[in-house]
Amino acid sequence: MRPRRTAALAAVTVLTLAVGTSAGTGRLPAPATAGPIGTARSALAPCAVQGAVDVQMTEGIPTPHGYARSTGTLHALTLMVDFSDAPGQGSAMDRFHEFFPQTQEWFRTASYGRLDYRPETPITTWLRMPKPFKGYGIERGAPFDPGYRQLVQDIVAAADPKVDFRAYDIVNVLVTPNAGPSALDTVLSVTFAGNGDAPVADGVTIANASFVYSRQDDGSGSYSRTGYRVLPHENGHTFGLPDLYTQEGGGAVGHWDIMSEDWGADNDLLGWHKWKLGWLDGSQVGCAAARGSIEYVLTPLYRPGGGKLVLVPVDARSSYALEVREQGGNDEVVCRPGVLIYKVDGTIDTGRGPVTVYDSHRDSGGCTRSPNVQAELSDAPFSPGESFKDPRHGITVQVISRDGDGDYRVRVTRT
Repeated sequence: MRPRRTAALAAVTVLTLAVGTSAGTGRLPAPATAGPIGTARSALAPCAVQGAVDVQMTEGIPTPHGYARSTGTLHALTLMVDFSDAPGQGSAMDRFHEFFPQTQEWFRTASYGRLDYRPETPITTWLRMPKPFKGYGIERGAPFDPGYRQLVQDIVAAADPKVDFRAYDIVNVLVTPNAGPSALDTVLSVTFAGNGDAPVADGVTIANASFVYSRQDDGSGSYSRTGYRVLPHENGHTFGLPDLYTQEGGGAVGHWDIMSEDWGADNDLLGWHKWKLGWLDGSQVGCAAARGSIEYVLTPLYRPGGGKLVLVPVDARSSYALEVREQGGNDEVVCRPGVLIYKVDGTIDTGRGPVTVYDSHRDSGGCTRSPNVQAELSDAPFSPGESFKDPRHGITVQVISRDGDGDYRVRVTRT
């Protein structure tokens, strides 16, 4: 599925209003680069949020080296693991099919076909570990050493006779669900990404590995349809994406990104993440860095093609982002479509709130009652006639109109 060319993509500019100094055009940059690649040499450079060197997993661009590829073909080694004190329940391939082909389809849709995710299972039975589960000392928040290092070493030793680890980009370890506590009590699922200190197998470092444990089943009967979503979330870390929820359990992003909420109804990634991963062309991203006023036309994020993201830099390490969210594609429960406005900060680490969504209807209680969806931010998008203002930095965003195709016109003013 390739992004289709539309009139909005060819000319996502219409009116330009002069405010203060001269105003720029609303034309999105020429498609010389895909995603964030080469932004230092492009018109998007002023909007390429820089990451801080002391941040473990940053929203900054470019993503540091060591993470998995996010475009083209991705080979995902998928192993089903059990233990003597937690023998596998049912067949290992039943466990595999809890996540596939849904995970493949999710990435195909989210990436507009730019990521060909291929799960591969050279071992179709449970892979028994030499230690009981309790022997690895695994609990929520456990560091890589010593428990996970030993577990990875044991997985490599058990799988190596049938697996050439050089053939894979990431590793998925689907642990039997009866190992450890229920996900309703504590979530053990974790990813160790960009880990250059991980064990080596067949000459390659197992640097990007996701571990999935108990079934995330809230009892609503939706598990067969939604339970796979923990894996796209964990795999997002292998591409360098941080957690958007906070360690204290708060939600600054709500259901607008799977890196924030991966339970319940299907949801997508933010446009910023799609650009960061190379799923949006530079021609689909606008950079409103100059003083004055400028208008853009944005098409819904779920639809291939067209202008998708407008960035309004605050400083070198943070920027506002604008995108249109409507129900469709991976976005299953958008109850109030409109222009989503959020701030990306490259200095804030994973799990500490690097992205903040601005709620156009604060304290409203939201517009959804879908299970496991943060209701308060569900009506966050801005509608025509509504505005967002940052007086301190002289930034105003106005949502001007919505046409019959669902495309929105927005005006950004900097004074």
